[in-house]
Amino acid sequence: MAVLITGICGRLGRLVTRSLHRKTQVVGIDRRPFEGRPKDVVHHRVDIRRKKTRDVLRAGGIDTLVHLGIMHNPRESDEERHSWNVTGFQHLLEYALKYGVKKVVVLSSANVYGPHPDNPQFLTEDSPLLGAQRFSAIRDLTEVDMLAQNFLWKHPEVETVVLRPCHILGRVRNAPSNYLRSEHPIMALGFNPMIQVIHERDVQQAIELSLEPGRRGIYNIRGPGELPLSRAFEVVGRKPIFWPAGIAQRALSGLWRSRLTSFPAAELDHIRYVCMVDDSRARKELGYRHRHDMTQTLEAVFAEW
Repeated sequence: MAVLITGICGRLGRLVTRSLHRKTQVVGIDRRPFEGRPKDVVHHRVDIRRKKTRDVLRAGGIDTLVHLGIMHNPRESDEERHSWNVTGFQHLLEYALKYGVKKVVVLSSANVYGPHPDNPQFLTEDSPLLGAQRFSAIRDLTEVDMLAQNFLWKHPEVETVVLRPCHILGRVRNAPSNYLRSEHPIMALGFNPMIQVIHERDVQQAIELSLEPGRRGIYNIRGPGELPLSRAFEVVGRKPIFWPAGIAQRALSGLWRSRLTSFPAAELDHIRYVCMVDDSRARKELGYRHRHDMTQTLEAVFAEW
């Protein structure tokens, strides 16, 4: 039997693949090329919304689905993101149920909770998902998370796992890593929130732990702890520019429209308010333990490609 990984050509997809293919057959779906693909890994270069995806599952032999293929690009149109993330995922779940997949693992994000001034210090898996209230790009991720939750409860015969890691750092080209790499990062004047970060390889470890038989449920995943945002910049050797929040909002909106920044104004709340998670459930039930300390995690954004 085989593991099917969507988004296999992304950074996390590659990390998981290079570990798993030594233990089991790995099949991947991703419309991007997979340079350096291990010879025993099958890569279907297709769009997850196309019928070819159904054909891959209908062919049989797939007992586990790992869904890493979520589109996060905020520059894509709302229609394209929704079609890819929500409609595509709905079809994946339908195919998984129809063709006998026994385990589904979905990589969500702690961002679905949303940064808010009234958040408790640590959010549990039962906290409401409010991330889409002020940032529409999170709406699709929240819908995917909720679809996975519904699938978990409606189909107990399928072991479904939803992982919600905090900000992932490393060679990934995501918003948190790009923000820390910035030559002149912006901080909101008067705000210095506590943040949580996690090394990409610790996320890989959490994904692999969730594949073990009997694991099912929703799990927050955090890294080596918490620190103030200003301290994170000290560790990576960056000196932020402090702007009043209102000015930053207007300036970033203009820079975003002109494609002069990769930091959308809607993400300002992430550098003003707290959104930290309690991952005691993952540590107790999955046996998860982070392996990278804070310095290693923060400095991973400058790892050589």
